[in-house]
Amino acid sequence: MLPGRAGKGRENESVVAEPGPPTLRRATDPREAIMGFPLPDTVEELKDLIGGEVSALRSSVRRNADRPAAPTPGDEVTASVRTLVPGPTLPARNDTGTGCLCSTHDPGATGTCSVLGAIPASAVLLEPVPDETGVVRDFRIVAGNRVRSAEWLEAPDRQVGQRFLEARPGAATSGLLAALTDVVAGGGPLEGRVVDYTEQRLGRLHRAPLLYSAALCGEQVLATWRPVQSQTELMTIDAQYLASLGWGNWDLLSGKVTWSEGLSRIFHADVGMPWQLEQLCDALLPDDLTAFAEFLTSVLAGEEPAWTRIRFLVLGEVRTLDLLGRPVVGTDGRPWAVNLVARDLTPQIRSRRRLAETERESDRLRRQTRAERRVADALREALLPTHSEALAAVGLTVAASYGPAEPDAAVGGDWYKCRLLPDGRVLVAIGDAAGHGLDAVARMSQQRHALAGLAQTGASAGEMMTWLNELVCSDPSEQTATAIAGHLDDARTLHWADAGHPAPLLLRDGHARPLHTGKRGPLLGALPGYAYETTTTPLNPGDLLLLYTDGMVERRGEDVTKGIDRLADLVGRSPDVSPQDLIDAVLADPDQAGHEDDACMLAIRLD
Repeated sequence: MLPGRAGKGRENESVVAEPGPPTLRRATDPREAIMGFPLPDTVEELKDLIGGEVSALRSSVRRNADRPAAPTPGDEVTASVRTLVPGPTLPARNDTGTGCLCSTHDPGATGTCSVLGAIPASAVLLEPVPDETGVVRDFRIVAGNRVRSAEWLEAPDRQVGQRFLEARPGAATSGLLAALTDVVAGGGPLEGRVVDYTEQRLGRLHRAPLLYSAALCGEQVLATWRPVQSQTELMTIDAQYLASLGWGNWDLLSGKVTWSEGLSRIFHADVGMPWQLEQLCDALLPDDLTAFAEFLTSVLAGEEPAWTRIRFLVLGEVRTLDLLGRPVVGTDGRPWAVNLVARDLTPQIRSRRRLAETERESDRLRRQTRAERRVADALREALLPTHSEALAAVGLTVAASYGPAEPDAAVGGDWYKCRLLPDGRVLVAIGDAAGHGLDAVARMSQQRHALAGLAQTGASAGEMMTWLNELVCSDPSEQTATAIAGHLDDARTLHWADAGHPAPLLLRDGHARPLHTGKRGPLLGALPGYAYETTTTPLNPGDLLLLYTDGMVERRGEDVTKGIDRLADLVGRSPDVSPQDLIDAVLADPDQAGHEDDACMLAIRLD
């Protein structure tokens, strides 16, 4: 037998570390050092080591038995279990010469029906029956065997040719039909699903918990089921499924292997055809060979409990398992059997990887957003600069604010302009290009810079607006815009033109009201050739003008005049504050939060 190994596994290692296999502490047993016991370097060496240990155990037990033991069909079990799990051996042809062991089969059945009789559970071959839209709504029973899963249920071979819902009317309400259609739709095989099947027969309700499995067989579905033996078995299966657990027992003397439903599900193996220890070796990832060899040899040497984390390749997918092993000691003190408990960490690891990928992607997007925000801020400062010291020199205090409808946009279609012109006048303007995003930014920039150029000509407010309208009318996007543009002259008079824009608010003597004009024109871009007129409004020292875009006053389902009155009332509550304080007070008011459009304000006080 294997020399003993010190320690009881790896209790101090974190069970959540991933993804590589943890390294077992190497044995320090003096006997191992003296004997120079080597760990296998290849899978074949590990399988030979296991086979040798099993053979040595059986020889030892035979020698110590009181009477000769019956020959164990080959200590040859060791060699046979090194192969992959074999499929069922097909029996000889029956008398009909069809090679089909099910007592009845449909002519449309494939050769698969020939093995149904060898399945030790109820089994049917189902052909999908789609509706006119191609969606599978039912199945036709093509073939079946004679195994009955309950006394009140007919044997599958007696229902060949029937629709599945006709033969099993409780399949729809129990969720079984939906599970089988998922198999057809590519959702993967159905593995050990407990179905609480209920059916009414001859006026009586019958119920049976059945354990169903199903998989695609060509274009058909092979389904098997058997009764759940007890409530304890049902709870055990559910517990294994919920906890991703499974366990197995390997009897080293007889060669018998017993797996739970959970372990069969983890390895996608038939519970009736569990893997030998050598077959587990075949599924190892190469990097985990040493760890698994130390773990398995420790268990075979009689240590308990031993723990490790191992990765297996199962149907092309890497599955990561926590394995806990315990030897079952016989009368001579040697391990005659091995119990292993496995917990499948694959879903957790897959979730961690997705989470890590999501975090990396989120971090990349955050960095990208911050970079775009810096670019947008620089663009906004270039397009919508704050007021200059030159305005203060001519007796004006100016403040402005801008809030895009899209929080991540930083700049949109609203714009303003307030600057001292070479002739001593002050250009005052505000506008709103239709739309949002970069397209609106492009139109806003075009209109704003065009107005700045027109202002250099000395033209009146009406003339500037007329020329700006022609520019917008020539835009192939056919988008409209609103604007107010004008001048403040040395006499503190505002000369302005309005193209479909809300009139400015005038705060004077503690009262705020919209400026009146009878010369308001249409939207920019609506009427080519329209001549806008200039309105003249005298102003007094201490007056404060508030120009704003419609995002400050428009609310869904509400008349815009109510929004203007609300803003005027809010401005009137702060009669003696600076332009910046007024804007801050407006933005802090709850009624102004959550605007659905870009919102811009320009406040100018005549000192």
